[in-house]
Amino acid sequence: MDLETIPGVGEKTASALTELDDPERALRDGDVAALARAPGITHGRAARIARGAIRREHDDPGGFLATDRAREVYREVLSLLKDRTVTRYGAQRLETIYPSPCRSRIEEVQAFAREAIEHEPTEAVLEALEGVEPLDRASDVRVRDRCLATRDAERYSEARDALPELSVEVVEDARGLAELARGYATVVALDESFAGVDVDGDVQVRPDALENPAEVVPERPLAFFARNRTSLRAAVAVHRAADLEAPCDLAALEDGLERLADDGTVAGDDELDRLTVAVDDLDAAASTAESVANDHLREAIREQDVTIEGADLLSLVERGAGVDSLLSRELADEYAAAVEAAREELVDSLDLDAGEAEIARRAFGDEPTFPVEREEAVVSRLREELTAAKERRAARLKRELAADLADQREGARQLVRNALELDVELAIAQFARDFECTMPAFGADDGAEKREDETGFAIDDGRSPLLDEPLEEIDPVDYAVSGVALLSGVNSGGKTSTLDLVASVVVLAHMGLPVPAEDVRLQRFDDLHYHAKTQGTLDAGAFESTVREFADLATGGDGSLVLVDELESITEPGASAKIIAGILEALDDNGATAVFVSHLAGEIREMAAFDVTIDGIEAVGLVDGELQVNRSPVKEHLARSTPELIVEKLAGESQAVFYDRLLEKFD
Repeated sequence: MDLETIPGVGEKTASALTELDDPERALRDGDVAALARAPGITHGRAARIARGAIRREHDDPGGFLATDRAREVYREVLSLLKDRTVTRYGAQRLETIYPSPCRSRIEEVQAFAREAIEHEPTEAVLEALEGVEPLDRASDVRVRDRCLATRDAERYSEARDALPELSVEVVEDARGLAELARGYATVVALDESFAGVDVDGDVQVRPDALENPAEVVPERPLAFFARNRTSLRAAVAVHRAADLEAPCDLAALEDGLERLADDGTVAGDDELDRLTVAVDDLDAAASTAESVANDHLREAIREQDVTIEGADLLSLVERGAGVDSLLSRELADEYAAAVEAAREELVDSLDLDAGEAEIARRAFGDEPTFPVEREEAVVSRLREELTAAKERRAARLKRELAADLADQREGARQLVRNALELDVELAIAQFARDFECTMPAFGADDGAEKREDETGFAIDDGRSPLLDEPLEEIDPVDYAVSGVALLSGVNSGGKTSTLDLVASVVVLAHMGLPVPAEDVRLQRFDDLHYHAKTQGTLDAGAFESTVREFADLATGGDGSLVLVDELESITEPGASAKIIAGILEALDDNGATAVFVSHLAGEIREMAAFDVTIDGIEAVGLVDGELQVNRSPVKEHLARSTPELIVEKLAGESQAVFYDRLLEKFD
């Protein structure tokens, strides 16, 4: 894959992406977390790169969201989806789902969404998802007690790339190999020509070492699983709670993780634990054994009555003899018992086996002395033996566990990916449930002759997700437009909310997602132009810019959806009606779909050169000063204004001719 062909990816970014394990898979799956692991790539940038890859795959020109308000609607509905994710990844992954005019992209996401809404977001699954995070590559592992050796420069470069955790050295002969063996605990020779070479130290000839990295560097898979054990265990829980088909043996994976300590060493092996404790406690145990012997000897001396004849005392003095001779002569048995107690204490406290115990017993000699002291040379040898045994067992256990886990590595990666993708699916499912959504139906494909009922949009029982109200308190709206229409209605009657509903439905439909309605049918639009209500009259420059924007839009094709909220606010009412009429004429000529909210619907219709459809959100009356409104626009109906309703109410409550005369002005 030529990464630089992705929109927004230059040479520097492409180079960063190539450092990933599998950039093509990450781009194909929209794996934002994996892309963000590339050097210098932020999560926001990763989402943009993923979208660019999707656009390239589907030949998507982009630009569906053609105005600021259209982009705001997208961000709002996206935020509602992201709010329903549990993981950070889920929220990032949703950033790759965007509104597109391309049928292939819409259908791709629709297939994903249809499966997603079948899931049930249970508490058990959501709780398990809280522990799932994208996996750490654990690429910073360094092993300093081993090295690789080779005679070949090409093999040297290959080894550095394949096993970056180890130092790689170039040697010419057995002498160079021997020198390395003096500096490293283990030397792995990659060249078969070294077979049979006799050198001191642990030198292994392994021509296949680069093909079996887990055997040479078991720390690599162990570090990966140790750093990711929390996420892996959570992913296992997700699969079980959601009853997902697992890509690996869950029981075997759990067993491997149970045998692994947080620092990447092997846990749960009694013999390794015994040796580790023995090495760590050796000095303290030797000191305790000394104390046992000396305490025993002191007690024996206190209780012993020693009688020495003068001639014997004189002989001892003349020979320069000290207390050792006295102990040897008078307390030999007690000394032997004290030393035996020290030996037993050392052996028992360290839980030494027979061979280790034989060395340990020599730490206290038979020759009497006081105080009793250990032989440091013997203790040092015992430490070396215990350490070597510990390292041998740890190395063997690491190799065995690494071999078991290495086979699970790809399955474990997929396990976590499945769990993270499930979070995205559950967010979509929860959104669909919360807003009582359905999958929309699109009209005729490109090249087919479109019937009138396959153009524009038709929404049945739609509820805008952008309203900050509980769903049950939102009145459902039915609205359908094919071609160009004016939407009239009273103030606070719901005209803007209707535009928001249409915009959110169209955006979600073109994202390939379920929409908040009982039923939706629409054409596949090329772009969405949503112009929000302008606050105050524009100055001459801003007015000119706005008119130019509509001029560009009016000369486009028939694939645009145009939503405009009270364009008359940009200038004087009389001029606004003329301008809007002209814009509508151009849009109608080009076959666009448009809804213009306006209080000047009647005036615009009179000035337009074609029969403009006027729909109305009708107020059915006033109750206690509150408007009672039918939120669904009535087709081909110019809605009455709020002032007309108020005058009508006053005329009905009073006999005054004044109100009747005012009411006549609205006819």
